[in-house]
Amino acid sequence: MAVTRLKRKERRNLAKANDRQAKIKQFTTKPVIKNVDIEAIKQEFAEKKAAKTAAETKAAKPAKAAAAEAAPKTEE
Repeated sequence: MAVTRLKRKERRNLAKANDRQAKIKQFTTKPVIKNVDIEAIKQEFAEKKAAKTAAETKAAKPAKAAAAEAAPKTEE
């Protein structure tokens, strides 16, 4: 009796197995841990925050002055 092989089905099964193994490898990989200077990063954020607040206060002062000038003065 002759044996027939289902070549297409075999290729599909191999592809599924390879995909599954590739997914498992991706899920189990760990990122490379780099030497990071945490204090420098914190200082950078603090500098950005200080610059932002300084810019906001500079923008707020002229706006308040303009609002005070635009307000009608009542004479009694």
